[in-house]
Amino acid sequence: MIEAAMRAGQLPVLVSLGRHDLDLAKAAVDAGVYGLKFHLNAYHRASGTTFGSFAEERPFIEALAKLGKPMLVMSGQQTQPSLEELEALADYGVEGWNIYLKHVQPHLLASRLKPILALDSDSGQAEIDAIRAIPGAMVEASIGRFAEYGQPLNDADLARFAEIVRMAGRPVIAPSQKKFTAEDAPRLKAAGIGAILVGAVVTGLEPEGLRRAVAPIVAAARAA
Repeated sequence: MIEAAMRAGQLPVLVSLGRHDLDLAKAAVDAGVYGLKFHLNAYHRASGTTFGSFAEERPFIEALAKLGKPMLVMSGQQTQPSLEELEALADYGVEGWNIYLKHVQPHLLASRLKPILALDSDSGQAEIDAIRAIPGAMVEASIGRFAEYGQPLNDADLARFAEIVRMAGRPVIAPSQKKFTAEDAPRLKAAGIGAILVGAVVTGLEPEGLRRAVAPIVAAARAA
């Protein structure tokens, strides 16, 4: 569903949850987001949150699934879910796993979940070619440097996004390492971005702040 919306030019807005709090997820739903992303097996720098294993996070995943939104999972770093756990995630309605290219393990490609591979600030043609070699893979353009997190989106960022779209020839998701605003939605669409992934840099970690920050971006993306 997320990929179909991207390919249809709908510019879906997704929220990456900075912590596993159902009220935070409900606030994102109230703000009109298309889908939700949660995390496993990882330390999340932007929020300072550590996320546990599938077994540890399963109660939250079960509750999140009941909200009825398309879901993605950042499945881990050095540690990844087993194939059986990935299949269980698919049963909950998770559509894809999303990790840095360097963390891909072969068994991940055997699951029903869509691969969404993240580039980093040093990625180039070789990394994009590696993603293109994976059948059905999409791209997350996670290209910001940590020192620049939270700064305004600028023309150089947009040019880099457009370059990645051209090189990848696949749907590309732009994560909010820069502080995306409603005014950025049409600019991101013009750069060829398929979906906006709004995270803690924009949303903060409290429900009301998330709702206020995200609702205008959703409205702008729908109008773009």
